[in-house]
Amino acid sequence: MRFGVLGPLSVWAADGRPVRVPELKVRALLADLLVHEGRPVSADRLVDDLWGEDPPGNPTNTLQTKVSQLRRALGPGGRDLVVFQPVGYALRTDEIDALRFAGLLDRARATADLRTKAGLLSDALALWRGPAFGDFRDEEFARAAATRLDEQRLTALEEQAEVRLALGEHSQLADELGEPVTEQPLRERLRAAHMRALYRSGRQNEALAGYTELRQRLADELGLDPGPELVDLYQAILRQDPALAPVPAPATSAARPRTNLPVPLTDLVGRQEAVTEVRALLGSSRLVTLTGPGGVGKTRLALAAAAGLDFPDGSWLIEFAGTTGAVADAVAAELGIRDEPGSRPGVPPPDSPARLAAALRGQELLLVLDNCEHLVEPVAELVDLLLRAAPGLRVLATSQESLAVPGEVLYPVAPLDSSAAVQLFTARAAPGRTLDAESASWAEVICRRLDGLPLALELAAARVRVLGVRGVAERLDDRFRLLATAHRGRPARRQTLRAVIDWSWEQLTEPQRAALCALAAHPGGCTLEAAEAVGVDLDLLDQLVNRSMVVADPPRYRLLESIAAYCLERLEADDPTFRRRDEFYTGLAERARPHLHGHAQREWLRRLDDEALNLRAVTGSRRLAEALTWYWYLRGRHREGHRHLAAVSEGSSWEAGFAMLVGARRAEVEEFPDARSRWFMAHVYLHLGDVAAAEPLLDRALADFRALDDRWGEAAALAGRAKQAMFQGDLPTAERSGTESLAIFTDLGDRWGQLQASDILGYLAEVTGDHEHAGRLHREGLRIAEDLRLWTDVSYRLSSLGRIALLNGDPARSHEFHERGMRLAAEQSNPFAEDFARVGLGLVARRAGDLDAAERLFQESLDWNRRLEADYGMPFYGVTLILAELGFIAEQRGDAALARTLHVKGLAAAREIGDPRSVALAQEGLAGVAVLEGAAEEALRLLEEATALRESVGAPLPPAERGDVDRIRAALGDGGTVR
Repeated sequence: MRFGVLGPLSVWAADGRPVRVPELKVRALLADLLVHEGRPVSADRLVDDLWGEDPPGNPTNTLQTKVSQLRRALGPGGRDLVVFQPVGYALRTDEIDALRFAGLLDRARATADLRTKAGLLSDALALWRGPAFGDFRDEEFARAAATRLDEQRLTALEEQAEVRLALGEHSQLADELGEPVTEQPLRERLRAAHMRALYRSGRQNEALAGYTELRQRLADELGLDPGPELVDLYQAILRQDPALAPVPAPATSAARPRTNLPVPLTDLVGRQEAVTEVRALLGSSRLVTLTGPGGVGKTRLALAAAAGLDFPDGSWLIEFAGTTGAVADAVAAELGIRDEPGSRPGVPPPDSPARLAAALRGQELLLVLDNCEHLVEPVAELVDLLLRAAPGLRVLATSQESLAVPGEVLYPVAPLDSSAAVQLFTARAAPGRTLDAESASWAEVICRRLDGLPLALELAAARVRVLGVRGVAERLDDRFRLLATAHRGRPARRQTLRAVIDWSWEQLTEPQRAALCALAAHPGGCTLEAAEAVGVDLDLLDQLVNRSMVVADPPRYRLLESIAAYCLERLEADDPTFRRRDEFYTGLAERARPHLHGHAQREWLRRLDDEALNLRAVTGSRRLAEALTWYWYLRGRHREGHRHLAAVSEGSSWEAGFAMLVGARRAEVEEFPDARSRWFMAHVYLHLGDVAAAEPLLDRALADFRALDDRWGEAAALAGRAKQAMFQGDLPTAERSGTESLAIFTDLGDRWGQLQASDILGYLAEVTGDHEHAGRLHREGLRIAEDLRLWTDVSYRLSSLGRIALLNGDPARSHEFHERGMRLAAEQSNPFAEDFARVGLGLVARRAGDLDAAERLFQESLDWNRRLEADYGMPFYGVTLILAELGFIAEQRGDAALARTLHVKGLAAAREIGDPRSVALAQEGLAGVAVLEGAAEEALRLLEEATALRESVGAPLPPAERGDVDRIRAALGDGGTVR
């Protein structure tokens, strides 16, 4: 059970469904208990808070009745939640959004990484649904808490704005902060952030005007002057202080990470020269493979070399240890490249390697591919393809064998020399101390015996605390005499590492050995909770960490590859450890499932992301597949989802939907097990542009959701209905359904749902000329898409903001937004989003009078749309705008014949699609042709028909979009004749 006070008082069940708490006094009782956050409240205090000076005749009994009603409303666990203690009543829970808000703020303030800080602050602010304790904020018992929380929200907003300024997001902030500044005109910190954003966006006059307004308000309302910091900022803006120069705007999105390289837990010893050499090789070669036996330090060297290199599109680590299946999918998932549906069912999109190659084609980045020996052939094939397709790509691989790809440069990683080996051993055996002379000589013996292998040295050093340096050396000598005859024929260094692991294993107790093997069953490492699920408690984990058998990077723990492989040799395929592991991760996925539809959506998406390798290790589980279906969809892992669903439930409605997404086949599903599966099929049809197939499924799903009181399902179906209505030109239905959907999704805290509804409403506001509202919705959608890492949606929102900037008369900002959107779309290998941005750039070019550039961009888009038409068998809805723009270009050049041909084609496509606004656009274009041909009456008739058609669907041409119509009318003159 979760409780919400950051807005109207709300309660949600564990599955995310709202819980109704009837009767005002019962809700007031709950609000009062929530104000105290688990602390007991006396009965007298509650009576006074609820009834004030007009208490009931028997206040104690009446209060007990309200408590009973509250417990019943909270369900079977209500008595455990609302408890009575000697000092009063308390609500025993920490599942309160205000507590979660405070925790996120603490985490944000504790981190130095700007992107992480911005994300945590965004998560915190996303919890808010309105003013704190909305329906009880004027009650005496809630007033102080509500005021405190509102103040914390504003402070968090100011902190977030400052972080985003440091990330180069001034263009977005300049608009976003306008509304909160209007609501809180006297907050100087908020005003300062807004002034900086405006100034850095080239809007100096507005920044200065903001300061002037604040100074006047302070003087009039409080008799005060602005603080010294704000005065200094004002003066700096006046003199255009270079210190105010903006951080460069991000190439795509400031929220998009540029690396996933881990921060090393310990210093790299003895490899400085090797790091320099590897970096030099990457400067001259596009594929460098570090080779050597297990335990020699290939991964640490690769990470150290990569960490010092600056690639515009970042450096990315892909770990293949524990990876099964398609290597391209593993790389794409790590890079955040989503699967996208084909143009229609039965026409599959490019396969994973081809899509990945297309996504990387224009990027300059480094891929660090670790432990390639596990999948050497598929990795080699993929690397060869990527290097051929992406000239800006560099690959640094680690493997026990060559990839044998043309152009590969091998760098054999040698063991540490004697001096470096002793230095490493000493650093691990006696951190911060120097060994005495006797111990130092024994350390040299150990390092020689262990051939300078870093992993072997670290394992041996872990035993010094118990055995001493000499004791370790003597026991190693005994071990190697035994192995000298037992393992003849093995390479010497492999014998060395095996011997040390054997020796370390023998020093473990039986419980420690069992624990180590249990941990090895988790290919992606594990949390303490996961370790406990397979029988490894914190004490055992701590013991293994102290022996350097387990690497601790809280909250996760992992085994080095050599040790994990050693342990897995000791586990039979049917060992109960694997069953316990699978049960834990299946349960985790089932636990996550409801949260993917509510306030904790982003948190659980990240948690499942962290467990990706472990979840993939669970095979053949229908429970797991059903629990992860929505996760796979949200993360754009359509192929992975389809593979799992096809293996366990081929022919099911969800499998059929994923089959359509990956272009495998058009599904014909007759039976649906529930309303959500029926909705999902409709959602897929709409995503693919098949409105006719979606409509009956959507109508039935919406009716079922309402009958079941499934609020999430109702909101999802309403969003679908809004999208369907936009396709059909039914703007009133689109607005009504979209608004209702957005309200429900906002109440539920489902940010993905908010994104769907706000997208439709933003486009609708753009169509109807409410550009301010459209911009606000697109900015909100952009923040949500960035927070959820929905990079294709981020691209669309950037381009949509570009459209709004153009309509508001700011072509420079429009060009910037469209360029960022287009680049991000290309990084996702998403031609739909790329074309949306390209069309926007064409609009900017034509409005600027650059007809040649505009024609080139629109022609590229038209060619791509024609290929889509060949797949669909009907025109794509974007083709009408493109034909109209090309027609206007021809008309502006005076080529009436070409202009008429283009506008006639556009009119035919618009009528086939059934979009009245597109028909009107083609008619306006033909009116321009008529003017060129001297047919004034025809031009006037066409303009009047177009106006009537637009008004008939409630979308008259907004002033900002009347450029062509006004130009054509001006050419007609006052008397209706062509000038």
